[in-house]
Amino acid sequence: MRSETEVNHAIEEYADMVRRICFYYLKNHTDTEDVFQNVFLKYMLHDKPFHDKEHEKAWLIRVAINACKDHLKSFFRRNTVTLEAINEMTAEIPEEHREVMEAVLSLPDKYKDPIYLHYYEGYSAAEIGKILSKKENTIYSLLSRGRNILKGKLGGEGIDE
Repeated sequence: MRSETEVNHAIEEYADMVRRICFYYLKNHTDTEDVFQNVFLKYMLHDKPFHDKEHEKAWLIRVAINACKDHLKSFFRRNTVTLEAINEMTAEIPEEHREVMEAVLSLPDKYKDPIYLHYYEGYSAAEIGKILSKKENTIYSLLSRGRNILKGKLGGEGIDE
């Protein structure tokens, strides 16, 4: 592990370069700052000596590029939606479907997730089971109970838990 002095010196010398590389790849200030911190954390934890300043600089460039690429292909980044996109999506829901969507979203998470994945995303019970790390039969039970709660909320025959 590197000393605080070494890390501070590297940050002073290479911070602008690393930020520019990160911003070039990520095109987002928030993600750039996240990856920037990770790069210098890796630098701090890297205990092998560098041959010279050029080797150190090249190492930081390579780590920054790889960290950006990792961030771009991360599960979290691929599977999140911005709040603006959600607002646009809810605006696109026809008025006659809005009540159903609000009822689905008001379900407890254990029912909401399977209902949403099944009816809105088109996943089978087996696929939902893999996604949520639950047995397929558990998913069938959750779907059944969730539908029953929805019937109660939407004025059909159902038992509201």
